[in-house]
Amino acid sequence: MPVKIRLQRHGKKGKPFYWIVAADVRSKRDGKYLEKLGTYNPNTNPASIDLDIDGTVKWLQNGAEPTDTAKAILSYKGAMLKNHLVGGVRKGALTEEQAEVKFQAWVDEKAGKITAKKDGLTKAEADAKAAILAAEVKINEERSAAVHEAENAAIKAIADAKAAEKAAAEVVEDTAPESIDDAQAAASEEGKVE
Repeated sequence: MPVKIRLQRHGKKGKPFYWIVAADVRSKRDGKYLEKLGTYNPNTNPASIDLDIDGTVKWLQNGAEPTDTAKAILSYKGAMLKNHLVGGVRKGALTEEQAEVKFQAWVDEKAGKITAKKDGLTKAEADAKAAILAAEVKINEERSAAVHEAENAAIKAIADAKAAEKAAAEVVEDTAPESIDDAQAAASEEGKVE
């Protein structure tokens, strides 16, 4: 019975979520499997992978063949390296302690790279939010300046209108006679002058 390590698709439409399984070659993609080895979620950045490395190495040692995608995932998590180191221990090229030290050093280096990527992504996200906030603040300042300018223009227009009204009232008062007698006197003087 040939065994493959492959992905089983789960999740909803447009949001895939995969199980990493050891399954018989003849079974359906999402059908019966022999053992669930982990999960793979490509929807996150970086992709979330949870893998039982020792169980995967056991299957690889027993002759299970990973598919191309599964092999890439196993290499990313170090299962292929551990399988290689276990083969070296079996042949006598390494001791088990040396193999474990090499594997742990690789895992630590890989964890550092993943952490650096996550930090870079969070920094880029924070920078983008800060840029958006700065643009919004600038727009709000421009809007408030425009509103103040419009208010000042309205106040000035009202003041100008009142001043014009007051000036017109003074002109009317200067030319208007105080009483009817004054008006007749002013008219008779105008008649004499002509």
